[in-house]
Amino acid sequence: MFILSLTYTARLSEVDRHIEPHMDWVKDGYDRGIFLASGRKNPRTGGVIFARGTRAEIEAIVAADPFTIHGVADTEITEVTVTRTADGLEGLTE
Repeated sequence: MFILSLTYTARLSEVDRHIEPHMDWVKDGYDRGIFLASGRKNPRTGGVIFARGTRAEIEAIVAADPFTIHGVADTEITEVTVTRTADGLEGLTE
């Protein structure tokens, strides 16, 4: 499992110019079964995505994010080995 931590590097007005294609990218990640959960940081300085796949797959999908392409956000990729979960989330340990 991976935690993608996006941090905006541009003004929100510039980030917002790319929000629609970014959200299409997020939807594609869910449609492909890669993204498990996502949301904005509070305060609005970026976002977080929980994802699964290989490091190469995750790096490739991050490279295709319109936020990455247009240089409005940096993404830190953290790999996590999930060893315990709450009931109902056992699939995260696979």
